[in-house]
Amino acid sequence: MSDDNQMVDSQTGDSSSSISSACYVGSFDPMTLGHVDIVRRAAQIFGQVTVGIGINPDKNSLFTPAERVELVQQSLSDLTNVEVRTFDGLAVEFVRQCNSRILLRGVRSLSDLETEFSMTLTNRVLDEEIESVFLMSAERYAHISSSLIKQIAGMSRDGVHERLRHFVPEPVIEPLLQRLLPADGSSGD
Repeated sequence: MSDDNQMVDSQTGDSSSSISSACYVGSFDPMTLGHVDIVRRAAQIFGQVTVGIGINPDKNSLFTPAERVELVQQSLSDLTNVEVRTFDGLAVEFVRQCNSRILLRGVRSLSDLETEFSMTLTNRVLDEEIESVFLMSAERYAHISSSLIKQIAGMSRDGVHERLRHFVPEPVIEPLLQRLLPADGSSGD
C-alpha cells in the first residue's frame, strides 16, 4: 500500500483506486437492522460506503428499486459518508463504477460463509483486483433475514408494529405492513 491510502496493483504497479471506499451490495428487500449494523460499522472503517441495491428483473421484489433506495436512505440518513445507488449487472462491475476495489459482505452464519466463499472465488475470476471484505453480523442480528421479516409482518396479528422494531429500521415498518397485511389492515395495533 502506498502512503496516500491507495491500493497498488501487484502486477502493474498502478495505484488507481482508493481503499478508503467500499461497496455493500444486496437486494435490501427490505432493509433489516442487520444490514444497518453492517453499514454503520463499515462507515467507521471506510471513508465512503456505497450501498448498492441490485436490480434483478427475474426476482419478484416486495419493493420497487426506487422505494428501496428511499427506505435505505431514510434508515441511514444520519451517516454522512454513505450513499445509496441502484445497479444492474455484476457486483464487481458496480464496485468499479463506484471507483472502489472493496466489495463488502455481511456474514451471519457458517452457511452464509460457504456461499460467500464460492461467490468470492467467482468474483476473483471476474475481476482479480476487487477484494471481498467480510463483516460478521452482530450476534443480536445473526438470525434476521428478509424472508423471516416478511413472515412476521404477514402473519402477526397482535402488536406487529412493535415486533417488527426488533428486526427492521423504523422507516421500513409502515411500508412493509402496507404491502403485507390484509387489505382491512387488521394488525392488532
